[in-house]
Amino acid sequence: MQEVVPVNSPHKNSPDTRLLDALAARNSSTRLKAAMMAGTQPDPGLVDALLARCAIEPDFFVRDMLTWALTRLPPEVTVPGLRAELRSEHAQARSQALHTLSKIGDENVWPAITRSLLHDADDEVARSAWRAAVVLVPAGEKEGLAVELATELGRGDRYVRLSLSRALVALGDVIGPALQTGFASADPMVRAHARATERLLHDPDSGFDEAVDVAKRVVALGSERVEGTAC
Repeated sequence: MQEVVPVNSPHKNSPDTRLLDALAARNSSTRLKAAMMAGTQPDPGLVDALLARCAIEPDFFVRDMLTWALTRLPPEVTVPGLRAELRSEHAQARSQALHTLSKIGDENVWPAITRSLLHDADDEVARSAWRAAVVLVPAGEKEGLAVELATELGRGDRYVRLSLSRALVALGDVIGPALQTGFASADPMVRAHARATERLLHDPDSGFDEAVDVAKRVVALGSERVEGTAC
């Protein structure tokens, strides 16, 4: 296993080359330790290397540690590079940058969460954009964001739909008017997803699958309520 050594370069913009090598090691455990070291001893000179690794790192746990390492640096050092990654042609680069920005929580980044990211063709990018958006959105723009997100109702598999419902619910009661459009959709999946999201909003303790089952019964019956069960 490749040894991971501390960052001790005397030059701020010249990180230890052994740590850089460890970040790209074949062994995921070595990469994980290197990312942990990068966060334990934050070095602004590592930003480019950490961003580049985020774009290609195949291991989820390593990616999460890379994000943590980036959050340990001052936002003025990391945010410009992360914003640039949002325009990358590589989906993972966009997704991981969005995830990291949501962890940093700098509200000045809000204008960079564009409609194209919210509706990205890649599900992981879209999911990351939804999560980042609800963290960064100014209070006065929550209703507009709810309307934008509601156009994605019915998209994807269970995990994608759950991510969207959670994002909408995080916005609170302002999502009511946006859900009304979903209720009126000609697509039964969109209607069921909107109903399930409404149920989660009013009953957070109900599971998503239970909410979907109730919503599907509502849609199948063509009714606003299932007997004995409010949606």
